[in-house]
This record gives sequence, C-alpha cells and structure tokens, in this order.
Amino acid sequence: MWALQFHTPHTLRSLSYSVCTPRTSSKPPICSLTLNPSNPTKPETNYNHLIQSLCKQGSLKQALEVLSHEPNPTQQTYELLILSCSRQSSLSDGLDVHRHLVDAGFDQDPFLATKLINMYSELDAIDNARKVFDETRKRTIYVWNALFRALTLAGHGQEVLDLYRRMNQIGIPSDRFTYTYVLKACVASESLISLLHTGKEIHAHILRHGYDSLVHITTTLVDMYARFGCVSYASYVFNEMPVRNVVSWSAMIACYVKNGRAFEALELFREMILETQDSIPNSVTMVSVLQACAALAALEQGKLIHGYILRRGLDSILPVISALVTMYARCGKLELGQQVFDQMEKRDVVSWNSLISSYGIHGCGKRAIKIFEEMIYHGVSPSHVSFVSVLGACSHAGLVEEGKMVFESMVKQHRIYPSVEHYACMVDILGRANQLDAAAKIIEEMRIEPGPEVWGSLLGSCRIHCNVELAERASRRLFELEPMNAGNYVLLADIYAEASMWDEVKRVKKLLEARGLQKIPGRSWIEVKRHVYTFASVDETNPHIEQLHALLVKLSTEMKEQGYVPQTKAVLYDLDVEEKERIVLGHSEKLAVAFGLINTSKGETIRITKNLRLCEDCHSVTKFISKFTDREILVRDVNRFHHFKDGICSCGDYW
Repeated sequence: MWALQFHTPHTLRSLSYSVCTPRTSSKPPICSLTLNPSNPTKPETNYNHLIQSLCKQGSLKQALEVLSHEPNPTQQTYELLILSCSRQSSLSDGLDVHRHLVDAGFDQDPFLATKLINMYSELDAIDNARKVFDETRKRTIYVWNALFRALTLAGHGQEVLDLYRRMNQIGIPSDRFTYTYVLKACVASESLISLLHTGKEIHAHILRHGYDSLVHITTTLVDMYARFGCVSYASYVFNEMPVRNVVSWSAMIACYVKNGRAFEALELFREMILETQDSIPNSVTMVSVLQACAALAALEQGKLIHGYILRRGLDSILPVISALVTMYARCGKLELGQQVFDQMEKRDVVSWNSLISSYGIHGCGKRAIKIFEEMIYHGVSPSHVSFVSVLGACSHAGLVEEGKMVFESMVKQHRIYPSVEHYACMVDILGRANQLDAAAKIIEEMRIEPGPEVWGSLLGSCRIHCNVELAERASRRLFELEPMNAGNYVLLADIYAEASMWDEVKRVKKLLEARGLQKIPGRSWIEVKRHVYTFASVDETNPHIEQLHALLVKLSTEMKEQGYVPQTKAVLYDLDVEEKERIVLGHSEKLAVAFGLINTSKGETIRITKNLRLCEDCHSVTKFISKFTDREILVRDVNRFHHFKDGICSCGDYW
C-alpha cells in the first residue's frame, strides 16, 4: 500500500491507495503525488487517473476529496463519479458532483447529461432528472431516452408520451430504445384505457420505420397489449415475430395467465418446449406456468412442472418456490404447499404471503393468522400484500373480531396505512357477516377515496344478504366508476331477481344491452389423466353433453327424493319452474363434476376450478353428489376453496 499525502497549510490528509507496483520494485511509487508547496492549489500531476481508480475501488468519499484538487477533470472522471454515486445510493454526493461538473463547464455535455439523468432516476430524484434535461440545450436522442426511462420507471407515463410528441414535432428520429420506453410508458400511467390508442399509434410508427424485426421491441409490444387485456393483439404480434427468445415466449405465456387464459398458457409452454432449442425456460417462465397450473387446478401438470424445476436447478429461486407453494394450495393440496414451504432454506415476505393466502382460500382463517404472527416473530416485516392476505383469510372464515384487530394493527404496530384493497377486505369481512351498516360506515369514514374494489365488496355482500337499498347505493357508484364492467349490472340484477323485482331486473338488463355489455359466461375446468377439459354453462356443442345431462338428470331425480330442492334464483328470466331447473342443471361446474364421475376411478378426488362465484344450487348439488357417490370433490371458485365430502362443505355454507 502506498500513502498518498496532500500537504496543505491547514491539515495533512492521508489516503490509502492500492497500486499495481509491488513493494520490492525499484521504481518510484506511481501514485505518490504531492501538491506544490509554493502553490497548494496547483497540482504537479494530473489526478484524473487516481480519481477514476478510487471510484472503481468504491472509495467515493476519497475520490471526491481528490476531485477538489483537480482543476481539469475529464469526461470519464465525471462519468465514474456519477456511477459511484448511483452505486452507493448517495444523493448528497451526487448533488456535489453535479455542482462541480457545472462549475467545470461540463453542464452542456449531452453524454454526461444522460449519466446524470440516469443517476437521479436511480436515486428517486425525478425532479432533478427533469432539471438536467431542461437545462441541456443540445439534446441527443440519448438524452431524450434517458429522461423517458426515468419518467417511465417513476410511473409518469403520460409525461413521457407528451415529451415523445414534442420530440417528433421537432424532428428528432426515434431509435430502438425510444420505442421500448414509450411503449412501457403507455402502461405506466393510471389512465390505462385512454392510452391503448396511443400504444397502437406507436405500434404503427414501429412498423413504418422497420423496427418490428427487433425482438426486444416486439416483446415489449406483447407486454403492452397484455397489460391492456388485448390478448388477440398480443398473440398476433407474437405469431408474427421473425425471431423469438426466452423473454418473448415468457411474455406471451404471462399474457395468457394474467388475462384468464391459463389453458392457452399451458399449451404455449408445451409448444415452447417442443419447438425450440435455444429458448430454454427460465425462472420467469416457470412462475407463469405454475400460475397457469394453479388457475386450472391442474395438479398433475403442476407436479410435472415441479419435476422440471428440480431438474433445471430452479428450486433455489425464491419467486419459483413461492409460486410452487401457491400452486399446490390452489390445486387442493395444501399439505404439499406447506411441505414445500417447510423445505425452503431462505424465505422472504412473498413466501410467507403465499402460505398465508393459501390457508386463507381454504377457509383456515385461524391458521392463516397464526402463520402471519410467525412471520413477524421471525423478523420478517409484513407488506401491504401480507395484510390483504390475512384480512382475506378472516373474511373467508367469518373471523370478524380478529379481522378488526389485524386492520387496526396496520398503523399502530406496523406503520402501514390501509390502501383501497385493505378497506375492501374490511367491508367484505363485515358484509359477509351481515354487518352491512358497519360496512357502510367503514366506507363513509375512509381516509382515501373509495374505489370500485370497496363498492364492489359492498355490492357482493348485498347479494349474499339481499339488501336492495344498499345494493342500489353501491351500484350507482360502481356504474360511475366502472361503466363497462358487466359484472356489477349482473350482481344488481341478481339481487332484484331474488327480491322478485322483475321490472327492475328488466331495467338493468336493458342497461346492459344499451351499453353493449354481456354477462361473463360461467366456465369450469377439470384435469383428468393430465389433460385439462373445459366446460361452459349450457354448452350444447360439447361432444359429451348428452351423456353428462343424462347423468345429471338421474342424480337430480334421486336427490329430489332425498329432499333436494333446486335453487333457481340465479336465473335472471321470469320463466316457469321447469325451464329454470333445466338452466341451472346445465351450469358448467355440474357438467365438470359429471365428467369427473364418469372419467375418473372410484374413490379418486375430483378437482374443479370455476371462473365465477359458486351459485347456491351448484353448492347444494355438489354436497348431495359427494354423499351419494362417496367422493371427495374440490371446487375452487373465484373466491375460495370448497371441500365437499359426505354431504358437507368445508365452508360451512359461508361463502
């Protein structure tokens, strides 16, 4: 080690500096530098190399000290100083370097302006990044791109698009990075729907300028359309790609999963495995594929994927293992999810959240609370998602007082202020327990604006308890907030139908028709011999329909003799009783149960997934079937799991 000494009138500063010259060398120390005693401010040697070396070593403070004695820092010196400030997350040092850079006359260097904008972006100082851009007179495309990237990461998508228009107006041509950032900006804004058209315009620019052959741009296009829910557009872009890599395959699989097309996601994954040699699935791919298995309750497929993960050595990656925990739980194998969790060498808050929510959807609320407490005991701080998971568990199990305590602990013990999702959970907890007035009071006293999640929770509770007055109040707000969400209209119509208010049912149906909306069709999935089958309600085109209907009619007749009474209030038409019974007998989950009875071995558990809430009649019928056929039937609807066995459901008829 060589000692570098600065002799000044006031102090003696000593800095340790490693050099390549060994101690035994006869050469003089290459970094033993001394200030001129007659003029301490004038160095005898250029310090740029030393400053750069100190930056590379991580000695930022020492580099800054040397900088104060170098009158002519180079562009590379400033570049490394800026990079060091980013790496050490030091905004104060970054501001010092910036001031020094301005004093040295480098403030109009577009290269350094780009580096400064990137630094301020990484240090969450977006206003400073804007200021650098505004004060830079010579803006190259790299300067524009740097600000686009910074604003996009900060969630200011609309501002990026406004600047992009300005850039086009003054004639600066876009490059491949520009298109990537502005596409991401389209989904980095709260006004997602209004920016879909802008995204399409940018897509047109990409086609006109011949950038559609670049895989990273087309992959970003897939991701953008996926975020807008435009699966067909994303699929078209993907299919037209001249070259695909693992990122593009993963983006399209994730697109299907995020938009409720889990079946297509698994099909595409199989295609990826069979047709590609270069694109080997990575951890991101596997998380999406596990989510698809979970969505379909495809246990056998999930087990195969688990084996693939073990063979590829991906079982040490936390997001993958957390997804495995969730997959097993959502396939009805809660004990296997617990086993995977127990074998984890390292756990983060996402892993704990996966286990908490797993017990929650199975109705094991007290167990979920216990795991939540264990997480805190092990020193893992709960996140916003942790509270959503545990409050959701309280809702499914009817744990009202426990839910209130957890909600109150957010601010008091963990200094986390409730978001819209947490308030929606509390409204759900109180509403399901028929404490609708208390739920309404929660909304009135909210410290933030109630969103559609909150009003939706209240409307769902009104559906369970047939409270017309509150339902009308909630639906009025929902029609304003989500005018194109058909589910809200259907829920209100359900409530009117249960109250036999048929004129109101017709009025709501006319609203649906006037706005061109349709009720989401009920769909159910069942995995048999590693193949996933899908069923739609009253699907006369299904090749198995006659056989399934025959079995259901036979079972229905036998059940009626045992006291079963069809519950037809879900039928939103003023029809005769027999016709209503025929309609509810054709619900997708009943068809899936019948298919499972015919195509699985005696004693084998039947696992079904439903895309909507389980209706009262399907719930009642499945209880009867589980008893008559001596079968365990697991049905996961949009809210939770139902374990049917010996004529009893695990939810205790509370769902």
